[in-house]
Order: sequence, then structure tokens, then C-alpha cells
Amino acid sequence: MLDAFSARGQFYKGNIHGHSTRSDGLKTPEQVAAYYQSAGYDFIAITDHFREKYGYPIVDTTPLRNGGFTTLIGAELHAPALANGELWHIVALGLPFDFAPPAADETGAELAARAVRAGAFVQIPHPEWYGLTVEDAETIAGAHAVEVYNHGCAVDSARGGGSELIDQLLARGNRIGIVASDDSHFWFDWFDEGCGGWVMVKAEENTPDSVLAALKAGHYYASQGPVIDHIERRGNMLHIESSDIFAAVLVGPASLAARKLGPSMSAIDLPLDQFEGKWCRLVLRDSRGRNAWTNPLWLDR
Repeated sequence: MLDAFSARGQFYKGNIHGHSTRSDGLKTPEQVAAYYQSAGYDFIAITDHFREKYGYPIVDTTPLRNGGFTTLIGAELHAPALANGELWHIVALGLPFDFAPPAADETGAELAARAVRAGAFVQIPHPEWYGLTVEDAETIAGAHAVEVYNHGCAVDSARGGGSELIDQLLARGNRIGIVASDDSHFWFDWFDEGCGGWVMVKAEENTPDSVLAALKAGHYYASQGPVIDHIERRGNMLHIESSDIFAAVLVGPASLAARKLGPSMSAIDLPLDQFEGKWCRLVLRDSRGRNAWTNPLWLDR
């Protein structure tokens, strides 16, 4: 949590899970990039479904980069099967273009491990949407993050969350990051399904290598709207500076929580005492009900 605010560089806004016409999206890669750049994003990853029926695409978005906008090369990987029989979904950023399709007998855990070895940042997407259990998630031992919010799944099926799975993983000692994304497909011409969830990555420059390194280092937070300007520990208190919010909550194991509620707060201090020897994570909420989430702070060291 704290490293993201003490690291060198600046924050860059990005969508790290989205699709194009190279799989089941309705915008071309060029249109996707233009959409996000016009919305003020600094980077995106087009993560089309890495499946045989789409020709195992890893979309080359390098021509879409320019001086103020960059892209990460990635894909959404699939293998059989979760405990409930669903196909695995694993988002990998920073894949090489020659990443091989999965073997017929390759499991989700093996596919994710191969992506990590290839240098990718691996995230577990939309766990609520398809019933991913903590036992399933723990098989992806090299995963860097779990989606706490998936905007596309929230809009399409009212199952866009991931908090419960994240807290179960943390309670079992798994040190996992927390991301949010659009998972945009642009299926609806009557509703703008983009710009609902994103990551703010603290990197030294807005380049693929720098952004990817910052993601792997955990130098980011996730948001639907609130901006976090600064977080630091001051003795037994956590000091937070942000855009206007009405709720700041430190969530810990089981029912542990510390909170402050009030209109138009932008500088907050929350006590850390009850989390010593454990972990906590920060959630901020604004007056429109939009959240921001930090990575966990481990207090066991």
C-alpha cells in the first residue's frame, strides 16, 4: 500500500483488461485505443481471448502508441477447468508475441505459471462472475493480483465484485494485489460500458517496461472515481489524502475494521492498532458510491 506513494515517478491511469474485434469485442484495436485516449487514459492493454476459435490472438498494439499514450501487450488465457466446470480466465500483461497456445492437457495453474515465467503480470479476473473459489484461486500460485471490480461484469450480470475472494486469500496468507478494470467489449450501443474501473500506476515514465515493472512491484491502486494523492504511516495512524470522499474504511481479517465517515473529507487519519501482526486494506468511497481500493498493508513485519 505505502510503496505506491513513496516510489519515484507519477501516477498513470490505465485499463488493463479489455477486448476488441480480434475476439468478441465490437471495436477494432484502433477504435479501443482512440476511445481510451480521448477519455484521458495514459495506457491500456487489449487482452483478447486466447482461444483457438479466435486464432489465439496476442494483439500487436505497438502502432497505437504515441507520445502521451502507451499499450501493454496481453491476452486473456483459458484452460479447463474450475471446480464448477467453468473454463479458466487468466489475464496476462507483458506477454511475448510468440507465447504458445495451451497444450491439450495444460491446466489453468500450469498456463498461468508459464505466463509468469514469460515475464507477464498475471491477474485473476471477475471471480464473482463465474464462481471462482478460494481453492481455485490458490492454485494460481504466481498470480500478482485479483480484480476487486470488473465493470463489464457488474453491468452485464450484476456480479462485478472480488472483495470476498481477496479477503479469503489474504486471510490464508496470500500476498495478492488488488486491481479494477472495465473488461470492455462495447456490446451496448445504448450504454457506455467503458471508464468504470481502472488502475492508477506509479511509474517513472509512461512506457510499457516502466508500467509493467510498477505493476509487478505493486505500485498502484484501483478506482472507480476517487483519487488517492498520498498515504503514509504516522506512528500508529494511517494518514490519507484524497479527493472528496464521505467514507474511509480500513478492512482487516474477519470483521476487523476502522472507519471514518463524514461529508467532503480529503485528509483522514485511521488507527492501525488492531491490525498489528495482521493485514489491512483501504477502501475510500465518494458521495456517488464509487470506490477506490489500495493494495494490502501487511503489519506482520
